[in-house]
Amino acid sequence: MNRPLPVVHLRVPTDEDAVAWHRIFDDPAVMEFHGGRSSELYVYEELTARQRRHDAERGFCLWTMLDESGRVIGFTGAQPWPQEWGPKGEIEIGWRLGREHWGKGYATAAARMTLERVRAAGVESVVAMVLSQNARSIAVTRRLGMSLAETFTTPTSQKEGHCYRLAL
Repeated sequence: MNRPLPVVHLRVPTDEDAVAWHRIFDDPAVMEFHGGRSSELYVYEELTARQRRHDAERGFCLWTMLDESGRVIGFTGAQPWPQEWGPKGEIEIGWRLGREHWGKGYATAAARMTLERVRAAGVESVVAMVLSQNARSIAVTRRLGMSLAETFTTPTSQKEGHCYRLAL
């Protein structure tokens, strides 16, 4: 299917975006592959503050994703892999959308913009860490031209995951 991708805008997260992310992600279906439930508001407040620092220091972050009308629909972007296991020291791209926006091409459109921005910031390659049951995110990695590089078991949940890679 080669439908046109929707218009999507990215911005550095604001303090208000922490509240929007908390509201949008307070859905068990959205959080199925992210621990099963939304984090407390303070976690999103810290996350948005950290992303502002990443953008100022690196030129990229997890940006707030806005639809064509300017409504917050999730986030996408890149940041250093934050765990002690896995691709430590590498740049991970990722995305998370409110459920009402699934299946419309927003994640793919925003992830393509992310790739352009991280390439412009001098990043030479990216990874995407995706649980093996997350068919929607795996489909996005394929649309981006990423290749499965390795399979792993997450240390905390003991679930199978995939590490996708893309040279920029």
